Amino acid sequence: RQFLYQACWGDLDVLVVDLPPGTGDAQLSLAQAVPMTGVVIVTTPQRVSLQDARRGLAMFRQMEVPVIGVVENMTAFVPPDMPERSYSIFGSGGGEQLARESQVPLLVKIPIEMPLQEGGDVGSPIVHSRPNSPSAVAFHELASKILEAIKQKT
Repeated sequence: RQFLYQACWGDLDVLVVDLPPGTGDAQLSLAQAVPMTGVVIVTTPQRVSLQDARRGLAMFRQMEVPVIGVVENMTAFVPPDMPERSYSIFGSGGGEQLARESQVPLLVKIPIEMPLQEGGDVGSPIVHSRPNSPSAVAFHELASKILEAIKQKT
């Protein structure tokens, strides 16, 4: 609460808060303390990730927080020497399954790329360092879809 209410945010269009998976104190406290336009549920294709994502989605719905959609992260590995290829090293279809059973849209599938990790380490987001990469394209698409959903809700 201190972070949200005592920081000088200035005029914001959107505030994105990245929370750990599941239904812990952070999620519960935030949902109770802050009016939210909506949440995005992030999962990986793995079953264990889907279990956490389902619990989080159910908790937000129970608290009447709208679910904008699902993002499947780490959907496939794109090797730097063969960018035309991708490998589903964590399985496939988890995000689609969660979206379908929850009746919300699958917003995007974000692949893993070495420049994504490298940019994170040096503070250079992939959308700036490699704007045409598969991950950057997915992030742009995600931002567009979230902004569109927010516009429809307000």
